[in-house]
Amino acid sequence: MSLAPRLDLRQSQSLVMTPQLQQAIRLLALSNLEIEGFIAEEIEKNPLLEAGGSEPGEAPEPAEPAVERTEPATADELVTDGGAATGESLDVDFAAETFHHDSPTDSIGGLDGGLGLGGTAGGAMPEDGPDLDGFGNPETGLHDHLLAQAGASFDPGDLFVATHLIDQIDEAGYLTVPLLDIANRLNVPLARIEAVLAVVQTFDPTGVGARNLGECLALQAKEVDRYDPCMAALIDNLDLLARGEIARLKRICGVDDEDMADMIRELRGYDPKPGCRYGGEAVPAVVPDIFVAPRGGGWAVEINSATLPRVLVNRSYYAELAGAHGDKASKSWLSDCLASANWLVKALDQRQRTIIKVAAEIVKQQDGFFRHGVAHLRPLTLRQVADAIEMHESTVSRVTSNKYLSCARGLFELKYFFTSAIQSADGGEAVSAEAVKSAIKALIAAEDPKAILSDDTLVDMLKDKGFDIARRTVAKYREAMGIGSSVQRRRQKALEGVG
Repeated sequence: MSLAPRLDLRQSQSLVMTPQLQQAIRLLALSNLEIEGFIAEEIEKNPLLEAGGSEPGEAPEPAEPAVERTEPATADELVTDGGAATGESLDVDFAAETFHHDSPTDSIGGLDGGLGLGGTAGGAMPEDGPDLDGFGNPETGLHDHLLAQAGASFDPGDLFVATHLIDQIDEAGYLTVPLLDIANRLNVPLARIEAVLAVVQTFDPTGVGARNLGECLALQAKEVDRYDPCMAALIDNLDLLARGEIARLKRICGVDDEDMADMIRELRGYDPKPGCRYGGEAVPAVVPDIFVAPRGGGWAVEINSATLPRVLVNRSYYAELAGAHGDKASKSWLSDCLASANWLVKALDQRQRTIIKVAAEIVKQQDGFFRHGVAHLRPLTLRQVADAIEMHESTVSRVTSNKYLSCARGLFELKYFFTSAIQSADGGEAVSAEAVKSAIKALIAAEDPKAILSDDTLVDMLKDKGFDIARRTVAKYREAMGIGSSVQRRRQKALEGVG
């Protein structure tokens, strides 16, 4: 073998993840609201990108007719078409026919039930439109509410201690730090801390500042003058009440059936978390990414354009900058900005098409669910959808992540429609695990309080309905739905009967 240096020419194939392809893949996994944040970052970095439509009175540039395709463009094709050399104008009117329509419903006013989510030009809410969150009255936080009362109840010396105590109260209204720790931290006698806490516990809401559930209920019972020795004994034995040992509680409290029922009814009227009524951080509502509505004998699938911001390329600004005298590095940077802007617009369009394609296939596969309910939900896997639309399974997985579908039956995550299969007892078609959960929930909801259904009984009843399922699977599904065992449900029914 020769050891001399030489040149060899070899040819090979390899998959290269270009930055544009990586961005397209990342965009698929984002929800519409996350896309909005991503676009805002891109607009800050790229001077040629802008949000919204054209200025009032400015006519959009005419666009060349789109070329019809039987299949959506691949990511690599979009990279090829998205270069800076292309002369196609990207700042077109998104509402016109020159732009790709995601579904037949683009011309019929949207599927949002008249809420106006998709009726604004370009798919984004107007900048001066109403902010629905602004209609709610601003709620005073629990700590602010307590501090306002403390300011009117304590002198400056004790107000310092009260303020520190209030800072240690959690959102539910409970004091979470031992008083001795607070006394050592502030270098204040424990008796003084206890005296200040006693005053704080008289503040609104009643029960605030309690150190445990029993003390919280006791404070509320004292407020309505119901804290007699019998009620005190009941509150001291809440563990027996939770286990449903009513006979033992009657002996401890020294009351009869009627008095015990009255005391339990009184306890149910108390608030175990008094601080929660003063809010905390508001939980944002889930916004659907896709709307599904019946149209004729089938279904119309539309993307929620209200949460999909418009992105345009300011080509006039590019022409102005390109025409100005500049060095080679500046012109190269400007060309990169234009290529990046072109790619982003095309990638967003491709993302929109892919979401619609996947959602339409899911609706097709789960037609029984949309027509008749969860009992008709079919087993479905990512591979089935991927094979049907001729895409990779990982693409379908990314599309269905963090996306929500709104239909007449409610709001569902796209992942909800992918469920495992349960073999039918009669050897017929397999059924969805969600359908089995729905059947279990219905059987338990209809059970007789005097004849609570065990898991074994549920197995037999499910087999009569055609579901071949093991006892451990019934228990797993029941626990996943937050339904207690037969023993726990029997105790709960007994307490409800007493109350």
